[in-house]
Amino acid sequence: MGLIKAASEAINTVLADQWKEYLYCDAMNMDTLVQKGEVRVVEGSSSNTKRSDNIITNGSKIAVNEGQFMIVVENGKIVDFTAEPGAYIYDTKTEPSLFDSGWKGLKESFIKVGKRFVYGGQTENDQRVYFINTKEIMDNKFGVGDVPFRDGEFGFTMMIKGYGAYSYKITNPVMFYSNVTANVVDNFKKDKIDPQLKAEVQHNLQTVLGRIASKNIAYDKIPLYTKEIAQELNKELTADWNEIRGLSIVSVGFSSITPDEESAKKIAQLQEARVYANPQMMGARLGAAQATAMENAAANESGALPGFIGMGLAQQAGGANAAQFLNAQGGQQQQQNAAQNLWSCKCGSINTAKFCGECGSQKPEAACKCGHKHSTGADSPKFCPECGEKLT
Repeated sequence: MGLIKAASEAINTVLADQWKEYLYCDAMNMDTLVQKGEVRVVEGSSSNTKRSDNIITNGSKIAVNEGQFMIVVENGKIVDFTAEPGAYIYDTKTEPSLFDSGWKGLKESFIKVGKRFVYGGQTENDQRVYFINTKEIMDNKFGVGDVPFRDGEFGFTMMIKGYGAYSYKITNPVMFYSNVTANVVDNFKKDKIDPQLKAEVQHNLQTVLGRIASKNIAYDKIPLYTKEIAQELNKELTADWNEIRGLSIVSVGFSSITPDEESAKKIAQLQEARVYANPQMMGARLGAAQATAMENAAANESGALPGFIGMGLAQQAGGANAAQFLNAQGGQQQQQNAAQNLWSCKCGSINTAKFCGECGSQKPEAACKCGHKHSTGADSPKFCPECGEKLT
């Protein structure tokens, strides 16, 4: 018994003298993974013939929509399937058609699970048609907490937590039906397996995030690596998801990634240290601190004098001139950088920018014999960055 692709007029020309049924499935939403086919009587067929709900009459027409995979089941065993949308005629005299539409592994899975091929055209006791949802099943929430992550920016291991959503698809409907759902009375909803899938995703995300950390990235850049995370998750879940259940992760998205409280404080300290590595920023910080100290001294309940005496002792220790020194050092560094970029325009003006501030002429360039152009003046390179030739 098998399926024959039906032309549009086949319903009126094939086995017209026999009882015929029309089996179909309305569009399935993302909550429904498997739906048993509904039966409609073809107009013009005998209405006084008794029919069993779980018997598919020879010559019945079956409609398959986009995003659906249809299987024919007899006594709980898959006897035929199609991954191609369209209309089919059920014929008990043909062997299984197995329209896989290029899907990999379906025919192999059919043989692997030991399903029967033919029944000599004899009707069995229980025959059903099931439609399996092959669209992407989205918005499956997850959360991870206290996952160790080696941060590539700050160079220490922190504990992170986060939450988001993942999506998956049924990529091998034969295995999904055989090992997850089997015969269902009406339909199979995703909430029946959501808790198990969520627990497995969350558990394996800890391993995957550890692997992503080897890319030497900062913790807050994790959302930029969702494609890699999905690929790594599929590797971890292959045995339980793909090979047994016929499922695959499609995408993973993070709504939030945060470090633990202790790591957050350490990050703030390291970021502050980076800012004050700049002499001028450090000078400004000390200047602000001195100004605050003067304000506090003036507000001293014992009078301003004791407070200013304390400030004087601190100044004698060298703190008074620290801000001035750092600001001067930063200014001197800026001056040195500017001096290196000085160039004289043909109009006589001295400039540091790429164009003259007086006449608008562009800063002159020289060319190496290899053709590479370079700047002239104090900032001119000594050797060509393209060929290594010494520049005059």
